[in-house]
Amino acid sequence: MTGSPIDGLAAWRHLDLRAVGSTNAEAMVLAEEGDPGRLWITAAEQLSGRGRRGRDWSSPPGNLYASALLVDPGPSAHLGSLPLVLAVAVRDAIAACGLSDGVDLKIKWPNDILLNGAKCCGLLLESQNLPDGRMAVVAGCGINIVSHPEPGLYRATALNREGIGATPSVLFVHLARSFDAALNLWDEGRGLGAIRERWVENARGIGEPITVNLANGRVEGLFEGIDADGVLLLRTGDGTTRRISSGDLFFGNMTGNAGREPGQEQE
Repeated sequence: MTGSPIDGLAAWRHLDLRAVGSTNAEAMVLAEEGDPGRLWITAAEQLSGRGRRGRDWSSPPGNLYASALLVDPGPSAHLGSLPLVLAVAVRDAIAACGLSDGVDLKIKWPNDILLNGAKCCGLLLESQNLPDGRMAVVAGCGINIVSHPEPGLYRATALNREGIGATPSVLFVHLARSFDAALNLWDEGRGLGAIRERWVENARGIGEPITVNLANGRVEGLFEGIDADGVLLLRTGDGTTRRISSGDLFFGNMTGNAGREPGQEQE
């Protein structure tokens, strides 16, 4: 089997690499070659990191790039809730590095972590049916520790710039432990209610006005929360609740550029 044991986590292994195209892609290749899963892959640098919708993810040295490979982690009907598991775990891992008074660390729908209102992490889950009938799920994250990309859709920051003294190796230990704990709480979907509750407790913007950019337009309303699968619930102006599974969320009403955060650019 590939990888070394992780102290305190007997069921998991760790493969630490110098530079790869993408830790997610590397994990999926190993799954196709028969890896049983419960494997973390980390890299000092990614040469072709990916974000949502195929966006490039800048991956210079000094940050944490990590992907967890799961094989048949639970019933297919519950796999859609795994992004909630990963978001809770990443948020807990960053918090475990030590937060000073006044530091705000929140989960942002659908797949970001905000540190003092700026993006410090991106999450990407990918799945694939393997030739032998197994289901491979890769949960990847890139956490800005010493540097961050130039502002794009959202303002960005890095942990060290906000007073969090993390290093890739220390943060990875916290991440491995928190992801294992979150997976156990999720319990192959049986604990979905508990995971959703943890997500909501740490989410930003619930009950507040938001704007969501969709592939074919923009909608505004009140952020009512998420359903059991992580789908956003938006209360529109006519009083109906709209379910949104994918989009870019902005806080506030953006009509006429009101509520637009510094550094944000629309697609």
